[in-house]
Amino acid sequence: MPGWVQSGYNEYAKRLPGELHLELVEVALAARRKNEAPQRAIANEGEAMLKAIGQGDRVVALDVKGKPWGTDQLARNLRDWQGSGDNFSLLIGGPDGLAPSCIERANISWSLSALTLPHPLVRIILIEQLYRAWSINAGHPYHR
Repeated sequence: MPGWVQSGYNEYAKRLPGELHLELVEVALAARRKNEAPQRAIANEGEAMLKAIGQGDRVVALDVKGKPWGTDQLARNLRDWQGSGDNFSLLIGGPDGLAPSCIERANISWSLSALTLPHPLVRIILIEQLYRAWSINAGHPYHR
């Protein structure tokens, strides 16, 4: 990832409290060949993602076809997630989206936007929104 992506991610990650432990696991993009449909690459990426998910994790697939949530809904979901004691894996697809196997494995499918967003930007938007949701739940002034 470009430095600006890592810097943006790190800025919000360091703001999150210890009880919201985040672990960023990057899965390498699969090779894409000229004149070849991307399905093979998507499937390979999906396989690597599924291997990275903890066995008992609840899975949230970020998918344009998922349910759109506002920030208030994300805050409620985050509060519920924290209260459940479960680990959650949030899956961000590569340039061609998530593999069908990842979407099938997901407990929840969430759409950040109807827009197509580049993978690096989604990483920053996602962590910022998690921080914002936490700030709402904690009564922190950031969310205003």
